[in-house]
Amino acid sequence: MTAMRDWLQPHRIFLFILGLVIVAWCATTMRWDWLPKYAPLMAEGIWRTIWLLVLSVFFGMLLAIPLGLAQAAGPWYLATPARVFCTVIRGTPLLLQIWLLYYGLGSLFPQFPWIRQSDLWPILRQAWPYALLALTLSYAGYEGEVMRGAFKSVPRGQLEAARAMGMPRHKILSRIWLPQAFRAVLPTLGGETVLQMKATPLVATITVVEIYAVASRVRQDTFIVYEPLLLLALVYLCLAGAIVFLFRQIEKRGPQMRRPG
Repeated sequence: MTAMRDWLQPHRIFLFILGLVIVAWCATTMRWDWLPKYAPLMAEGIWRTIWLLVLSVFFGMLLAIPLGLAQAAGPWYLATPARVFCTVIRGTPLLLQIWLLYYGLGSLFPQFPWIRQSDLWPILRQAWPYALLALTLSYAGYEGEVMRGAFKSVPRGQLEAARAMGMPRHKILSRIWLPQAFRAVLPTLGGETVLQMKATPLVATITVVEIYAVASRVRQDTFIVYEPLLLLALVYLCLAGAIVFLFRQIEKRGPQMRRPG
């Protein structure tokens, strides 16, 4: 009931009605006759945007944890490369990283006959592996720095008490250090994931046909400008809302995970 009362606040009802009026105006006064023809391509583009986002966030987070741990508590020969990696990724545009991987690394592979004759060549000759790699490295670079702060925010007394009780290092990391650091960084991760979603249109510059590329193709084929862009904005708003909702649900379950047993 409390949640229902929150949704029935006057300003939210006004914004909801205003949104319905705008949607009704757009639906009745603008051109949407192109939509049935391009609907399958748009569905394919939305799906490609989603799996690029999910995989890059997943693999990026797997890289960000050791990057943050190395900077927070690792020896200098691990902390220094991790710090340099995060600095380079954060200090260069994502578009430049995508182009360097696709036009640089991607142009090197055809020079090796054993790569062209391998089973990986049908994959390496496509653009999406380089797009996924660039998005993953970008997410890892930013979240590696975030995880560094999260690891450092865990009270040292808890770690020292675990060591004094003879707990192995991997158990200290998996049961005390990493869970607390992850919970501390969850609100930031939600925002960073939304930013990662908004960075996915950049992969259209290397011929990856995601939802932004589909909208651009519609504009080029039909010379209709506003309708594809409005639909594109609606798709991104829905995706951002889903990401925010998902992370808020995870945050709400945080106190339950902290209870023993």
